[in-house]
Amino acid sequence: MTPAAHHPSPAAIAHLSLAFRAQHRSLKPRRLFPPPSHQNLLTLAIETSCDDTAVAILEKSGARARLHFSHKISSNNVAYHGIHPVVALESHQENLSSLVQKALHHLPHHDGVSPQNVVGISSVQGSIAWKQKPDFIAVTRGPGMRSNLANGIDTAKGLAVAWQIPLVGVHHMQAHALTPRLVSALEPPASLAHVDVVGDTQDLRPIFPFMSLLVSGGHTLLLRCRSITEHEILASTADCAIGDCIDKVSRAILPDSVLSEAKSVMYGPLLERFVFKSPDDYHYTPPANRREEVELCQAPGPFGWPFPTPLTISSGGRKWRAMEFSFTGLVTYTSRLITNGWDTERNKPSQTPRTEPISEAEARWIARECMRSAFEHLASRAIMALEEEVQSGCATSQTLVLSGGVAANGFLRHVMRSYLDARGFSGVQLAYPPVALCTDNAAMIAWAGCEMFEAGHSDSLRIRALRKWSLENILHPEREEGPRDPSTGPVVAD
Repeated sequence: MTPAAHHPSPAAIAHLSLAFRAQHRSLKPRRLFPPPSHQNLLTLAIETSCDDTAVAILEKSGARARLHFSHKISSNNVAYHGIHPVVALESHQENLSSLVQKALHHLPHHDGVSPQNVVGISSVQGSIAWKQKPDFIAVTRGPGMRSNLANGIDTAKGLAVAWQIPLVGVHHMQAHALTPRLVSALEPPASLAHVDVVGDTQDLRPIFPFMSLLVSGGHTLLLRCRSITEHEILASTADCAIGDCIDKVSRAILPDSVLSEAKSVMYGPLLERFVFKSPDDYHYTPPANRREEVELCQAPGPFGWPFPTPLTISSGGRKWRAMEFSFTGLVTYTSRLITNGWDTERNKPSQTPRTEPISEAEARWIARECMRSAFEHLASRAIMALEEEVQSGCATSQTLVLSGGVAANGFLRHVMRSYLDARGFSGVQLAYPPVALCTDNAAMIAWAGCEMFEAGHSDSLRIRALRKWSLENILHPEREEGPRDPSTGPVVAD
């Protein structure tokens, strides 16, 4: 199958700009090359952590940035209803080099650049265009699928060696957390007609400390971000990630006619469109306190069944204040409702399959309630963390950042804003990137690389891909690698 190509122009994912001084803590520089002699910082970035092959060229000058190139190609996994590791890897192998080649033609012209920072790029016709050489290469090092990451890292190393420039290995989730800072730094495009400008993120560059919810198919993390390298994990998922939960529910509940038209395995947007025609259909009122949370979990809806929020009343309510996320129970409950319906005598999902197919109206309501429940679960932990900041008297977060693929969901944004207002945090700004920058992309890798490089960080050419990499170990990735299992070593012939 032909991979799906995505070519949003730099203008299409740019945002209104905000210029002020970037603040950095002292961070033990590890620079292996001298800093660039010119004022602007230019990088070529590569992202291959999962199924998207992405390349970007970003130029940063102080608190402003210009995106010269940002393209990605997604592997075609539709036939598998999920990401097939081999298909994703082969897509990287087939497309990364051509994307890099295309990106090179978008490097800035060499005007005003010293000769040692100029590189010649050949055109198809054989002519040479003299371009500004990047100051460093940024590449996703982890977390992610190891083989896919390695494909991007090896390409990045080759470019760094060929051009004799530094290499910066970027933490994928750190890049998501810092994306709103990229958005606020991007120069205004010539026309805002096609720019996805969202709510509170206009003129917003989150200043540390801020709180961040990273929500994607592989991660669900609540963080307190104190600097570009200091990210305290306040809550994480005890089982599956919220994006995985939504994808599983979508596959179970969406009609075959909808699933058959899917052009990717990102089913969340399909589920949202299945339930809501527009934001006017949200009709959401958040629970104002613990009592209303419990009542909402137990109250039967229009089809006779309730829809509890994770950890609110389970196990007798013992975990309702636990700083963790859990979504497996939500998937199980939803699947049983869809397949079996409700047993009014037992007041639980039925143990036997439905005798009649579920109606579309009930399917839509189940999908809506599943999203509401999952998003309220996220919001409740963010509120707990904000309350803890107030009670402890420490520096309070003035911004809550939503990032990752699930952050593109408009109903999530609505629930989160409503929840903050209802619980006394109307002064906390809610920031989220344009949709094109919520999902995996190389522009965010470029920006995170720039912030790290400016703080004095670069990496050895010996770095390897990290399948797992805690945000709390950004400066100590060696803690993630661990000792090699002797049983996996080579077999020596007698």
